[in-house]
Amino acid sequence: MIDKDKIERTETTKSTHTIDERDQETFRDFVQLCNNCAACELSLQRQNVVVWRGNIKAPLMIIGEGPGAEEDQQGIPFVGRSGQLLDQILNAWEIGEDDFHICNIVKCRPPGNRAPKPEEAKKCRPLLTRQFNLVRPKVILLMGATAYKYFTHDDRGITKVRGAWIEKAGFWIMPTFHPAYVLRDPRRKNDLWQDIGATRKKLAELKLLRELIT
Repeated sequence: MIDKDKIERTETTKSTHTIDERDQETFRDFVQLCNNCAACELSLQRQNVVVWRGNIKAPLMIIGEGPGAEEDQQGIPFVGRSGQLLDQILNAWEIGEDDFHICNIVKCRPPGNRAPKPEEAKKCRPLLTRQFNLVRPKVILLMGATAYKYFTHDDRGITKVRGAWIEKAGFWIMPTFHPAYVLRDPRRKNDLWQDIGATRKKLAELKLLRELIT
C-alpha cells in the first residue's frame, strides 16, 4: 500500500481536458438552469443551489448525496469537514482540481442534513444526467450509501459493495464510504483511503492520469 506521507512524483504530465468558450457557455447555462429549479420542495428552504466544484471537463466525477449547511451557505459542494477530509485524501493521491468534478445526487440541502427522499432524487435526476453528459467522465466515485443507491438503483448496503469496481456502458464506478461517515467512524478511514487509491490507479490505467511511483 502506498505510504500516505510519501508519494514520489513522476514527470509532471498535467491532465488535459479541453474547455473552450462553447463548453463554458453551455455549462453556465446549465448552472443557471439549476439555479432556477423549483421541481421539489427542497427549493423552498435553500440558501443556494449547490451544483459543482472542480473542472467542467474531468476524467473523474465524484458524487455525494446532498449539500450540508456549509455547502448550502456557500453554494459549493464538499466544503465542510467531510470535504476537507476528502480533499486531503485526493491531494495525497495527487488527484487535483483539474482531474475531478464534484456534485451531489440533489442540488439543494435536505432539512437537517437528512438523506434525500426518493422523490427528491427523482426530480433532480434529469439535472444530474445532464451534468454527467456535460462533464463526460470515465470514472465515477460514489460517496456513501445514498449516492450508490440512487445512482445504481441497487439497495445493497455500502459495506457490501464498497471497494469493488462496477463496469457499465464503458464507465468505471467505485462505491465507497462518505467522508462524513468516516468522520463518525474513523476506523473506516483506511477503507476510504484504499478506495480513492484504487480510483487513482484506474485513472492511470486508463491513461487519464499519469502513473504514480511508490
